[in-house]
Amino acid sequence: MKKSKMVLLSSVLASGMLLAACGDGNNEGNTTEVNNNGGGENNAAGNEEEPAENNAGGNEEEPAEDNEGGENEAGNEGNNGGGEASGDGEGFSSKMVTDVGGVDDRSFNESAWAGLTQFGEDYPAADVDYIQSGSAADYLPNLQQLAREGVDITFAIGFLMADDIREVAQQNPDQSFAIVDEVVTDDDGNPIDNLASLTFAEHEGSFLVGAIAAMHTETNEVGFIGGVESELIKKFESGFKAGVEFVDPEIEIATQYAQDFNDAATGQNIADTMYSNGADIIYHAAGGTGNGLFTEAIDRNESGETVWAIGVDQDQALTEGDWSDGNVILTSMVKRVDQAVYTVSEETMNGNFPGGENLVFSLEDDGVGIAETQDNVSQEALDAVAEYEQMIIDGEIEVPQTDEEYESFDATAE
Repeated sequence: MKKSKMVLLSSVLASGMLLAACGDGNNEGNTTEVNNNGGGENNAAGNEEEPAENNAGGNEEEPAEDNEGGENEAGNEGNNGGGEASGDGEGFSSKMVTDVGGVDDRSFNESAWAGLTQFGEDYPAADVDYIQSGSAADYLPNLQQLAREGVDITFAIGFLMADDIREVAQQNPDQSFAIVDEVVTDDDGNPIDNLASLTFAEHEGSFLVGAIAAMHTETNEVGFIGGVESELIKKFESGFKAGVEFVDPEIEIATQYAQDFNDAATGQNIADTMYSNGADIIYHAAGGTGNGLFTEAIDRNESGETVWAIGVDQDQALTEGDWSDGNVILTSMVKRVDQAVYTVSEETMNGNFPGGENLVFSLEDDGVGIAETQDNVSQEALDAVAEYEQMIIDGEIEVPQTDEEYESFDATAE
């Protein structure tokens, strides 16, 4: 196992790009704290749209056949680590495989593609592209297709591709791979030298929006809607509940999982139940399922109620939540998936691929946080968030990531 080390990764995205979803909070293996102070937001929200057939370049490609024996049919020899490209990216390729939400989900996948698109704009001779997954069955063949093409760095966007990226990386040891939102190791728990894991401190950002919710609720009841129940989404839930409890332990918190990241109808039904039962603010970490939350909040505000929604992964108020008298999104917990994809692409191109490492994007390095759109947030809440953020960074607040950790935190708060 490689020795853990601290690295300084430069801030790389142009200002104003506001885009980041969800993965596994398991930080086993090499953990590298990322010091990255770039601007911009990310997205785990979601957009109920049919996945596009393929990439922004318009190339419709069929999922590749199984790469038996792990051979790279494109004849890519020894490209692990990059470093062969020129200053404008000539000779370098960075591509990604989306999760089922699609590249235009206004959430996690869209944020990743935004980072890769920005990389392509900054290095115009580089080859950037994506393959869209229509279902989980597409993950493995899509990853194998990029491996056969000899892509310099291939990204698996989402923790659901953990098993598939492990298999493809081990079959193609001379190529570089990365996965977002999951720490992937070999069967013995050791790092894989040609695979980097990109994870985020979602619990920290969720704590902040939980505090905002607690300071804005008029009914003393708030809600959380999760996509698929998993270690990753538990980080969002636990952090959010801890933020609420830290402000006011008397506030009731309703929680429900849709067990789907792309079912807006179920998301709306859950939101309808929570609002009807008294919650006036609901936070989601549910991908496209969360679009149903926005629909329900809009309908209720148009009918004369005052309810709020909290977005995730990117500044969702920029793309969702508008109604006739404003926007139903109180704030969003942003997650810089765009920044992570850009940074690792650039590092790999420069010969510094972080193989076998887990790069953690946290509150301290602006990897997570609250959205720049703050029109609906009180100054009192913003001041409190600034204070809590520093307390988290300084270790004065230890934000829970699991049910067990939350129970201990909850007991302390009470």
